[in-house]
Parts: sequence; structure tokens; C-alpha cells
Amino acid sequence: MNYILYIGTGLLLSFSFIKDKKKTKMALKKAWKAFENILAQFLVVILMVSLLLSLMDSDMILSIIGAESGWVGVVLASVVGAITLIPGFVAFPTAALLLQGGAGYMQIAAFISTLMMVGVVTLPVEISYFGKRLSFYRNILAFGFSFIVAYVIGYVEALV
Repeated sequence: MNYILYIGTGLLLSFSFIKDKKKTKMALKKAWKAFENILAQFLVVILMVSLLLSLMDSDMILSIIGAESGWVGVVLASVVGAITLIPGFVAFPTAALLLQGGAGYMQIAAFISTLMMVGVVTLPVEISYFGKRLSFYRNILAFGFSFIVAYVIGYVEALV
């Protein structure tokens, strides 16, 4: 499947280059700059998660955010996700690494949900745009919604 995407991308890039070389070169330069900006964040988070996984054995991961940790693990994962500021392009590979390390699906669902929807770190900026009341309501509702997401993932996982 990846080969199909690579071939398709190569063909479209070639078509773009044939159509307008100047714009294609400019777009490739912008893409490279964006990649350079993302790479540092991505590598730091992957390094931190890898270090964490190397220091913690799978039994410890299982006890904290494994499937056997139950709702306590969901709450812990939700709190960590709410206070962590990780961009989505880094969060999903991180979640995959944690799942490979033994984390539970419900716990990872709660972590990713709060990571994407709850912004404790970004709350002051949000308050400046939307006001204190709306910002707190939105974050509290998003935090609660993460438990619904975790429950649904757990229910679906039990069916499969």
C-alpha cells in the first residue's frame, strides 16, 4: 500500500514539475522547511518515549496504563494527555510505541483524546480569545468526552 502512495506522489510531483517548475521548486522548499521545523519536536518526543520504554519494563507499563490497569489507568492517561503539549503528528506514533510496549487501547484512547482536545498548557491563550467561562467549559467537556471515547474503544475491543 505504501508503494502505491509513493508512486502516486512521485507521479503527481512530476506532473507539477512539468507544468510549472518554479512553483514546484518553491513548494518543495517550503515543505523542506516545514519538515525541518517538525523534525526536532518529533525526534525529542520519540527519544523521550524510547527512553521511557527502555527504563520501564513491560510489566510496569502494564500496571500503569495497561489493559489491566482499568479505569485508574484511563484516568492517569487522561491527566497526562491533558497537561502534555504534543502535536498530533507526534502523538500517534507515540501511541503506537506505547501500544507495542503493552499499553491498553482504552488508556491510549483516553491519552490521545485529551492530548488533542484538552489544553491545560494552552488554556491562557484560549481564555484570551474565548473568555474564561467558555474555555473552562470546553476543556471540562472535552476531558469528560475522553472517557466516553475510552469506554467506546474498550467496548469495541471487547467485541473483537
